Amino acid sequence: MANRIRAAKEKLGERVIVLAHHYQRDDVYDHGDAFGDSLKLSRLARDSKAEFIVFCGVHFMAETADIVTEGERIVTLPDETAGCPMADMAQIHQVEKAWKQLQALLGDTIVPITYINSYASLKAFCGDHGGLVCTSTNAPKALEYGFKQKEKIFFFPDQHLGRNTAVNQGIPLEQIVLYNPFLPNGGLTKEQLENSKVILWSGCCPVHNRFKVEDIVEARRLDPAIKVLVHPEVPYAVAQATDFMGSTEFIISTLAAAPPGSSWLVATEIHLVGRLIKQHPDKKIQLLGSPICMCSMMDRTSPEHLCQNLEALVKGDIVNQIIVDPEIRVRAAVALERMLAL
Repeated sequence: MANRIRAAKEKLGERVIVLAHHYQRDDVYDHGDAFGDSLKLSRLARDSKAEFIVFCGVHFMAETADIVTEGERIVTLPDETAGCPMADMAQIHQVEKAWKQLQALLGDTIVPITYINSYASLKAFCGDHGGLVCTSTNAPKALEYGFKQKEKIFFFPDQHLGRNTAVNQGIPLEQIVLYNPFLPNGGLTKEQLENSKVILWSGCCPVHNRFKVEDIVEARRLDPAIKVLVHPEVPYAVAQATDFMGSTEFIISTLAAAPPGSSWLVATEIHLVGRLIKQHPDKKIQLLGSPICMCSMMDRTSPEHLCQNLEALVKGDIVNQIIVDPEIRVRAAVALERMLAL
């Protein structure tokens, strides 16, 4: 299978670029031409001159690539069923309904910010209402941008990234509220909303939501010198118990710069942690907690899927192309360009 993938890539040459997210399994990741987190891959897609972008990631990432390339590249997803549970937690009809409720109670005082782990329709919504997209890398800058526009921020779909970023920006917890889309007014009183600075959507990443403080406590008991490094999608209590917190790229660069012999407890997706362990045999790196934090959606993409996709392109057939509705694409691009400008 690996030989067939290499052969197809050789035949396609510069016509194709394979983008691979850090959470991909090794037997797919090894065939990537460029690697990164959501922000880096967005930039790579935008700047690529290749005719075909084969995106080894999940659906919202391929959508983003189609948006930033303005539909001028052919973007394919090796397994079109690779989605994102977090993105599924915030549907456009839910967000529009919530927005109307919040506007009725608070007036024109809110700017929307969506995490990049969301559908194109939500990115378009933010473009329409003066908001923008953010990633875990630039979330602090996105919040700074938001507060320059309005008094309050409506942040979706990841409550943990929103809360951890807001607290690190100096916003008190009592001014950060959680909006439940299944309850009237999100389950919040008018007073709570009026006193808030950040309104969080009740969504999360099922992978990063699994990490627990007690596992940090136990690891430090066994090794007092261990340093804890987490992704900002972890729950607030875990974020508060850590030594370092940052995006996927931050995690990678921090471990690369760490001194030999140092001990690290890392809270992020297992494929990436496993790869970092192999890349840094001179350091003691381990996954926080039990080894169950695998993104099953990222794991769906297999060498068979990638091979089928590439061999189809060699034959002139396009499979699993991701096309964002042109009208949504234009509106979503506004929010994405605001992000990339940061």
